[in-house]
This record gives sequence, C-alpha cells and structure tokens, in this order.
Amino acid sequence: MIIDKPAGMTSHDVVARVRRVTGESSIGHLGTLDPMATGVLPLLLGKYTRLAQFYGAHEKAYTGSIRFGFATDTYDAEGQPTTEARPVSLSLDQVCAAAQPFLGELDQLPPPISAKKINGKPAYKIARAGETPRLKTARVTIREFVIESVQGELAAFRMRISAGGYVRSVAHELGQSLGTGAHLASLCRTASGPFLLADAISLDQLESLAREGTLSDRMPHPRALLPELPAVTADQASVGRLRNGMQINLPEFTGAPLVKIFLGQRELVGIGRRIAGTLFQPVVVLA
Repeated sequence: MIIDKPAGMTSHDVVARVRRVTGESSIGHLGTLDPMATGVLPLLLGKYTRLAQFYGAHEKAYTGSIRFGFATDTYDAEGQPTTEARPVSLSLDQVCAAAQPFLGELDQLPPPISAKKINGKPAYKIARAGETPRLKTARVTIREFVIESVQGELAAFRMRISAGGYVRSVAHELGQSLGTGAHLASLCRTASGPFLLADAISLDQLESLAREGTLSDRMPHPRALLPELPAVTADQASVGRLRNGMQINLPEFTGAPLVKIFLGQRELVGIGRRIAGTLFQPVVVLA
C-alpha cells in the first residue's frame, strides 16, 4: 500500500491509522518521513512485511523548498532558530552554483536531532537530554539536486538521494556554504524506489475505499513488488516443498540470483535464492 502522508503526522501515526482502518495488526513502513514532510510512504501489510529486507537500499526522490536567512537546530522549519534571522538577496545563479558541489558521492553528517542511532540510542533523545550527539558521517549519493527557482528567501528544488541520506542536512549545509544560514522549509517525497506519488492514496481515500470494500483494487499487484527481481511461476507440488523450507527446481531459469516465486498469477509464495542451475533455496516464505 502506498500512502500519501499528510503534514503534521509521524510515520508511526500513519501506521496506527492504517492499522485501525484495515484491521491488519502487522504493518511496517519503508522509510520514515519527518512529521512536516508529505508524500510517498510505502507500507507493507501482513505477510508482506517479511519483504522489507529487500527494500532498504532504494533511492528516494523529493521536491521541496529551502529557506535562507537562518538555521535551526533540527535543520528544518520545526526546529528552533540557532542564528538570528537576516535579510537575504540571492540570485538563482548563486544558489545553483552553491548546489553543484552536493552532486555525486559525499560524506554527510546527519542532523543532531534525527533517528540516527548512537550506541543504540537515537540522536534526538541524546540532544533533547542536553547532550551533544557524537554523530559520524555517512557516505551518500545525490544523483539530482536542481534548484528550480529562487523567490526572496525561498528556493524551490528537486532531489534524488540514496537511502539513508538527509535532505535536511543538504539544506543546512547549503546555507553554510552561502553564508546565510538555511533550513528545510517544506518537503514532499515523490518516489521511494518503485513507489510513486501518482499511485499513492490519502488517508481519507483509504477510509472511503475500506468502507466501499474496494481497497484491494488500489493495492499494487503482487507481481509489481520488487520489480528488479524476475518472477517465476511454480506448480503446486513445488510450492508445497518450498513452504516446508526445501529446495526446489523451478520451471524457468533466468540466471538471476534471486527470484520471486508465484503460485498462479497473484499469489506470491516467497523469494528464492539460486543454488545451481534451476535449483533454488527459499530465502523468505510467505505463508
């Protein structure tokens, strides 16, 4: 399920609401969105939560705005100012030039108030206890960072960034490089791996579809999950052995190390790892 998260809710809040509406107790999201952010929040329901391990490295795409003139302790609009607000006058060319060095691979320092863990404890808990989190840089890749317009103190942008990257940190560091201070003013996630905003539903739509009994019509087709893995259809006997944790020979051989194994067109039975030739070992079995 792909939810278009509204502003003002945590990802946990969204999961709790979906749980109430659907009656499904086992739900997991594929990448947290900060409360102020909106957009794509993919959820795995029921047995599909076991597929979360295969989604960790997917790139994310965003649109948003950066406000220049002062920085905040959270690096976004929800934080407290850490510098005095000052008038700014920046041209589009100036901001584009400052944004250029952020493209490609770089070592990024996460925001001090973030879910990044330090010895098992989230950085935001350390910061709110009055201590300074000792964060380490992480290697991230920014494949696209386009400043689309600059109007007064606000710059509109779009970005594609690797998993684990913080858009807030980019906004903060951009303000440092320009000498003006800056923070993330708004953010919308438009894609998370293969999950697109165009396919997402709002929480109000979710409730309406649930009342009408048509919610399943808006769920991604099982064969659309993990599109980078080829799909193989097994017979009933092979599926039975797979569900017992046994190796099976599949009717098709793609050469791929991992495959999605189906019974019929829609029933995803599990993920198999190739042992040799057409022999596969179950990695995940969806009961």
